Amino acid sequence: MRAAPLSRISRAVVTAALAVTGLVAASASATPAAATTAPLPVETHFGTGFVTGFLKPGEAPPGANDWSCRPTAAHPDPVILAHGTAENMNGNWRGAAPLLANAGYCVFAFNYGGAGITSSMGGMAKIEDSAAVMAGFVDKVRAATGAAKVDIVGHSQGGMMARYYLDSLGGAGKVDKLVALSATNQGTTLDGLTELGRQLQILEPMNKFVVGPACPACVQQEIGSDFVTALNAGGGTAPGVTYTNIGTKFDEVTTPYTNAFLPAGPHVTNITVQDQCVLDGTDHTEIAYDPIALTDVLNALDPAHPRAIPCQVVRPVTGPLL
Repeated sequence: MRAAPLSRISRAVVTAALAVTGLVAASASATPAAATTAPLPVETHFGTGFVTGFLKPGEAPPGANDWSCRPTAAHPDPVILAHGTAENMNGNWRGAAPLLANAGYCVFAFNYGGAGITSSMGGMAKIEDSAAVMAGFVDKVRAATGAAKVDIVGHSQGGMMARYYLDSLGGAGKVDKLVALSATNQGTTLDGLTELGRQLQILEPMNKFVVGPACPACVQQEIGSDFVTALNAGGGTAPGVTYTNIGTKFDEVTTPYTNAFLPAGPHVTNITVQDQCVLDGTDHTEIAYDPIALTDVLNALDPAHPRAIPCQVVRPVTGPLL
């Protein structure tokens, strides 16, 4: 028998090799590749976040409001973000929402207290009405996720308003932790303007005819108001809830800055960011984007796994100096 020509043998080998290669490729394509999800970008500059939120106030911040999200054993409580006065969810939380989502939390945010749910300037209505909106949103999140309780992170009025929800609207049984950034817990002088108005005897008419109609929540947050007095009667905390209050010495809205704090106790922690990093010049607005304050938020939500507190130069409004 004559040997097959070399070219014929070569063609057979190549054909077999291609067939095997095709089978391997088909097998590989039949096995799905492991899914890889890139971390969401985390905004650190209030100014940038505010502009984006002002233009798109009805849009949830990155990482928030994925209604298919299910809490994990590591983070069983969904986190609800409550914005501050004259703010909206997208403008206030473009730092915290993606940071928390990247850390494995189910994150949710909502608008309240504006002319509509897509208003650029929320948090203006009576605090009692805004707390009722929060109550409905908490129940919606619990129903969607199956979670028994949620954690709340609030900025400015958002932190104080959440306390009214806990105390007066049955929220204490549905919330495990409340973390507040520069909250108006004890009321504010608005950098002395409230006290100046009292001294000039123009505060009451100004509230009645100017500020009150446009922003009832602003009047309610003034130091010494009936709302603040009632909220803080009896210590101002609800049984079963853990409170963490984070403030900055450079706060120009919650003044004095220590009014962001609650009386110390076994379930109350008060933190001043400059006590952790003297380079941090964050103000009332930037604190919701401040890497140092947001690390405190992560640690408050998961105290069993504390993260190291960073220290860097942080400017008011415009954020870290990189």
